Amino acid sequence: MQATAGNICIVIPTYNNAGTICDVAGRAVAQGYPVIVVNDGSTDRTATLLSQTGLPLTVLAHPRNRGKGIALRTALAYAQAQGFRYAITLDADGQHFPEDVPVLAEALTQHPGALIVGSRNLQAENMPGGNTFANRFSNFWFRVQTARSLPDTQTGFRAYPLDRLPSLRILTSRYEAELALLVFSAWKGVEMVPVAIRVCYPEDRVSSFRPFRDFFRISVLNTLLCVLAVVYGYPSMLVHKLFPQKKA
Repeated sequence: MQATAGNICIVIPTYNNAGTICDVAGRAVAQGYPVIVVNDGSTDRTATLLSQTGLPLTVLAHPRNRGKGIALRTALAYAQAQGFRYAITLDADGQHFPEDVPVLAEALTQHPGALIVGSRNLQAENMPGGNTFANRFSNFWFRVQTARSLPDTQTGFRAYPLDRLPSLRILTSRYEAELALLVFSAWKGVEMVPVAIRVCYPEDRVSSFRPFRDFFRISVLNTLLCVLAVVYGYPSMLVHKLFPQKKA
């Protein structure tokens, strides 16, 4: 289905981002699309600030922290139930520019039904070295698992075609959930289009990414996905290539 202002929403998962959430949410609202914020059990002032912003936000709340993957599942399921066809996700820590939302929306217009992947400049001066290594690692395994290439498989700035996503039950609790969404979508034959986005990493930003634990979880997931690629992924991609789904 063609992307229009009426069938696109913006999704922002947040956990303890009191210092940035109001600014990010306000700039997202300014793009002209409904904004859904998932407060994933924040223990700082995030909930209070969201209730006092006066912004036209839909705020979904988890009573305790459940992880970014579950926050995305909550938001995407809600967006589907509300009749949205596309959801543009971005992070609440200030690294993404909500002003780049129109770039993803325009890509949806040109590629209806595609999954649009915001791609950061990994050579930027302020790009953390750990992020660059982890992304290259993830990009390599994504190619192995899907026979496709993307320049940035770890970005959280994406536009999802909600009616073409795999079952949201595949989403695990942490950051590896976003990788699973990419891989399973590729196996379903969903077109993936990278677009350049800006990124900023302020020194005081709050990130919930746990370098050792989350990198280990991503590694375990990649191992499992490599096995599944042989028995399910590649056969599924062949079927979708031979019998492509018509775009609405």
